[in-house]
Amino acid sequence: MDAADSSEKTRLQAYLAHCGVASRRASEQIILDGRVAVNGQTVTELGTKVGEGDKVTVDGKPVHLESRKCYVLLNKPAGFVCSASDEKGRQVAADLLRDSYKERLYNVGRLDMYSKGMILFTNDGDFAAKLSHPSSQIEKEYIVETSQDVSPETAALLEHGVRVDNVFYKCVRCEVLKPRKIKIILIEGKNREIRKMLESQNIGTRSLVRVRIGNVNLDDLRPGEHRDLTEKEIKGLLQLCKKIIATRIRNA
Repeated sequence: MDAADSSEKTRLQAYLAHCGVASRRASEQIILDGRVAVNGQTVTELGTKVGEGDKVTVDGKPVHLESRKCYVLLNKPAGFVCSASDEKGRQVAADLLRDSYKERLYNVGRLDMYSKGMILFTNDGDFAAKLSHPSSQIEKEYIVETSQDVSPETAALLEHGVRVDNVFYKCVRCEVLKPRKIKIILIEGKNREIRKMLESQNIGTRSLVRVRIGNVNLDDLRPGEHRDLTEKEIKGLLQLCKKIIATRIRNA
């Protein structure tokens, strides 16, 4: 790899993100795991830079910059995992998009295997990084059907926050729609957060569906179906990130 003219070179993790391999943060881990080679040599240094003439491979397969940026909304059915591949042989959500997109798309955020609803996919590393950054705090709305009644008092408790296994969980809002149906809004999205909060109150989860991310709604998209985000939706999500970060700075 020629080290000259490094001003035209790009950090390897950013290059992988722009190739649609994974988000920038996930690409860093892929590099650290020794899965990336540049010009035939395995690279594990995150500061490595690559240019136009360099050959980059991931798991032995060449990757290339993609000219078209994709922003996709998928209504994930239950039973699919949100990862590039699964060592246990489970169905991967990204496989539902492969017939429609030749680009390598990766999920922005996650839903656990048993949860359903909105998941975003992209090959734009900058877009994914902004939405995934903890400071973005974009609202995510869920409709949850439970195995036991949820009282207004329990809903208020979840808004106040509960501690489970020394981890603090708190929702922005919990609204009881029916005795066994609630709407929950989160801005964090810790692993299995809603299920753990409910389980702490001895309430089981029968169905969990994410119906909104920021300004984007699931609407009438059926399970397994997908659509491209509109320009308005893409700009709206990015504007939400900027607005929230600016508010946090003013209030600091």
